[in-house]
Amino acid sequence: MAHKLDVLGLFDNEYREDGYRTCSVTGLEVHRSAENHIKLFGLTAVVALLYGGIFAFTVAMTRWEVIGLLEPGAFYTHLSLHAWNLLIFWMVFMEIAILYVGGPMVLGRRLPFTKIAKAGWLVMAAGAVLVNYAIWTTEAPNEAPLLTAYVPMPISPLFYAGAIVFILGTVVAALPFFATMWFEKRENPGKTLPLVSFAAFVTSIIAVEALVGGLLAFGPALLWRLEIIEWWDAAWYRQMYWIIGHGTQQINLVAMIAVWYFVTHVVAGAEVASEKISRTAFILYLFFINLGAAHHLLSDPAVSTGWRIWNTSYAFYGATFASLIHAFTIPAGLEAGRRKRGKGGGLFGWLTSAPWSNPVFSSTIFSIILFGFLGGITGVMMGQLQLNMTWHNTFATVGHFHGTVVLGTTVAFMGLVFFVIRTMFMRQYISERLASIQPYFYSAAMGVAVLMMMYVGILYGIPRRTAEVVENIPGTEFSLSAAAPLFAVFGIFALLAIAGGVLFVLVAVGSLVFGDRVENGDNADLVADGGLGMAQDPDDPVHAYEMRGTFVLCLVFLAAFVITYLLNWYLLTQLWSIGA
Repeated sequence: MAHKLDVLGLFDNEYREDGYRTCSVTGLEVHRSAENHIKLFGLTAVVALLYGGIFAFTVAMTRWEVIGLLEPGAFYTHLSLHAWNLLIFWMVFMEIAILYVGGPMVLGRRLPFTKIAKAGWLVMAAGAVLVNYAIWTTEAPNEAPLLTAYVPMPISPLFYAGAIVFILGTVVAALPFFATMWFEKRENPGKTLPLVSFAAFVTSIIAVEALVGGLLAFGPALLWRLEIIEWWDAAWYRQMYWIIGHGTQQINLVAMIAVWYFVTHVVAGAEVASEKISRTAFILYLFFINLGAAHHLLSDPAVSTGWRIWNTSYAFYGATFASLIHAFTIPAGLEAGRRKRGKGGGLFGWLTSAPWSNPVFSSTIFSIILFGFLGGITGVMMGQLQLNMTWHNTFATVGHFHGTVVLGTTVAFMGLVFFVIRTMFMRQYISERLASIQPYFYSAAMGVAVLMMMYVGILYGIPRRTAEVVENIPGTEFSLSAAAPLFAVFGIFALLAIAGGVLFVLVAVGSLVFGDRVENGDNADLVADGGLGMAQDPDDPVHAYEMRGTFVLCLVFLAAFVITYLLNWYLLTQLWSIGA
């Protein structure tokens, strides 16, 4: 299939007779089968990003009520298309590509069962098309399924069928990755997987948990909508749905962290501060990360108070602890690795001397910073039983998951796409300047838009999932005039962020179509300090180098965490009017 799609020479690299080539950037032995399928899934992901981004404009210009672009019925349709294409299809296609990077590419193996990989891609694409068609053709636009599609809403059976087809396609596409892991361990017993491969494997296990939950939610719902069964329990649906509804975001999280380790290591010279600690953090995710879905059900009458307290006050901390470990180990590895190579004096010289003009590096670092300060901290806030009441059904929640899946995952994946363009498609960027500017422009604009979403939700209680606030909720105390300045800032920066997304697509697609061909070995400018590769010198341990800059950054992060935590508790006291 790859060669049949090769109209522009995008799948035609110089391989040896055995089908391998040596990547001049990573030093890895990359097989044609793995590389071509990474390209295929990555290209499809960018198509989904482009399509879903169209609806980012219409949704944002409707929520900015001064413009009020769409009437409520059309708004729900556009919101559903925006969410499914950007939150699901863009992410999951990229994540299959990441599994192939962490599996056969990093391990230097060919991708097994390529026909199964192609079949998985076809089924996933068919499911995505079916979901989009079902949303577009919903008879009553205000019954568009959004992401939740809660029973007993009269959602189109085609929608549930499309979701099931996409899930099954994802499972099929992941099978060659699992086979790669099986062959690797069978042929190399006792050999430890590289950290990136280990992270990809943990991602795949969490994905299986999420996908099973999706089948348990959408499968019976489809039978009910087809009238094969008379009814389906709404509480059961909510429980099963959030296994995939929130689980997909946990796949995003772990895949994103795998990208962080990979890119900082290859491009900027980071090393692993502690293999055992990083692996332990990933294992903690296996046991606790999906319990984060509890914050969607904290007001659900179907779950007990004990269940809520256990998930939000004990089990959830296991996942939080894992994230805090990565928040330290990744910058620590970057600092120690660069100091080891003589790249950084003083407290932050290792960071200021980093390749900030390289869009692969800058995207990754902005993803780490913005995810941590905006997405991560607010996620812990929302995961608290009491604080969740001030967040959950407000526009602040929209700000939170844009802080995670956009400022975090999407920005990281954009950096990975820039990397793949240069190292797999072997193309120069059509404009080095535009490629360098894009991560700064997009991250800054989206960061401000996210903050405004959080502010209007927390400070003014502006609800989510509604096209209008003032006219649509009569008799309330909501006042558009009070929140108007924040909404104006949101609207302007949302437009700028969309422009940044358009710039990414133009640079990515333009580079593939018009970019000059890069010969293997001519990518030295992509890697800082003359080529750092994947290897870590065991005779020069990373712990021999100081990491005081990282320690200071962690103190700043913890201070922001504490301040945000206390501020949210203060706002909660104002909501409850304690002592009045």
